[in-house]
Amino acid sequence: MKFPFQKYQATGNDFVIVDNRDGEYSFTAQQVQNICDRKFGVGADGIMLIEKHPTLDFNLIYYNADGSASLCGNGSRAAVKMASALGMVNGKAKFNAYDGLHEATLLPNGNVRLKMNDVAEVKKWSADFFINTGSPHFIQFINNGMDFPVFDAGRKIRYSEDFKPGGTNANFVELMDDNTIFVRTYERGVENETLSCGTGVTAAALAASFRQYSSPVSVKTLGGELSVEFNLRHDGSFTDIFLVGPAKMVFVGTLEL
Repeated sequence: MKFPFQKYQATGNDFVIVDNRDGEYSFTAQQVQNICDRKFGVGADGIMLIEKHPTLDFNLIYYNADGSASLCGNGSRAAVKMASALGMVNGKAKFNAYDGLHEATLLPNGNVRLKMNDVAEVKKWSADFFINTGSPHFIQFINNGMDFPVFDAGRKIRYSEDFKPGGTNANFVELMDDNTIFVRTYERGVENETLSCGTGVTAAALAASFRQYSSPVSVKTLGGELSVEFNLRHDGSFTDIFLVGPAKMVFVGTLEL
């Protein structure tokens, strides 16, 4: 099978995106793994298919590099950028993703402002937090984020008995000045640290609100900078959550599997 694709990155989180509005393509878990392989494939943290939807602008299918399905915040922003380039949306988008309906706006500076789904519950985990922002995230506050052993610590949490059978993503968050946090993430499904994780930085920003950080929280990652807007309700739930940041097309190509 030969198929065309576009490669996008969103604060260093990189994706293979396929225009599948004709419904021509489908991929097995093994094929997804082959496409995302950085030595023998295109190389990516995940692959997305943009498909037709009966009432919305498009339907978005996302697969992690291991072939598992989930919501991807950065990937969704990249997909909106590609859908705009394809002429499918004009400034605003409504689309269906893994966890349901999402809306997004393309800002004048080129950034994409993505509306995330509400978070009804935040679980306190000793001094840490567990928050599902479309994907499950464990958040641990640390010092000296640049020197932290993210791979080893993240892998231990990801496969912990506490989170079986599905596992969790693990985020390590350094609190900085000026309402800013620095986040590093071990991603389930990629099984490694990524340069950025959209659902992860969203969860980290929400957790930081319990440390007196207020909306919008500025977020630094190894791959770039984002911001997270939210409304914290009196009962500890969150509404009006937005993930804001850049997404850029890197190259186009054709791959034969």
